Amino acid sequence: MNNADHDGLVRRLVTQTLLWLAITGALLFVPAGTLRWPEAWVFLALWLAGGLVSGLSLAKQNPDILKERLRPPMQQAQKGWDRPLLLAILVGWAALHIIAGLDVRYGLSTVPRWLETAGAIGFLLAIYVFHVVMRENAYASAVVKVDTERGHKVISTGPYAWVRHPMYGGAIFYFIGAPLLLGSWYALAVGIALIGVLALRAVWEEQTLSVELDGYADYAKHVRYRMVPGVW
Repeated sequence: MNNADHDGLVRRLVTQTLLWLAITGALLFVPAGTLRWPEAWVFLALWLAGGLVSGLSLAKQNPDILKERLRPPMQQAQKGWDRPLLLAILVGWAALHIIAGLDVRYGLSTVPRWLETAGAIGFLLAIYVFHVVMRENAYASAVVKVDTERGHKVISTGPYAWVRHPMYGGAIFYFIGAPLLLGSWYALAVGIALIGVLALRAVWEEQTLSVELDGYADYAKHVRYRMVPGVW
């Protein structure tokens, strides 16, 4: 990648990161009806810092995966069944933040400070896991597809030696950590439901990969767990 392409990729990264940050901020603060929400500011600051540090690192180490992750969430090569499922995940993600904001507005939840701190740690772990997965797997698309144009192959190293879907494993930390950091039991309930949707997606995704990706069925026999080592 030449300097011009690298600079263009970095500009896209920064632009999309700031856009998603603004959207997430609106989903939080508008329902909350106030900007006086320290936990939300911590959440956004961690997301901005983690996203930029990870993205800028990937722009140097693995620009192909960063290009893939910056693509739209709905793609032509995406499996038809994945579109409504991914849409449900995106709607649930938005609902999680809106409900956290409404929770703050009406004072519905009381989450101990130590659990908020644990949530922040879990959220940072999610960012770290996402980064490690993308560094290891240049085919880790946001959509379910077999990327034949880029020579899609089975990845069995790094976190993929422990679980078959480490990105989904990292999402567990997000969907539990973010609501706790934001101080909302109701948002946590949404997060747990989203973990269930991810589990369903993992099962359906594996059915596709076992048929269309050479070597995946054998890989699945050797790596027993889908999302959580020793559990499932």
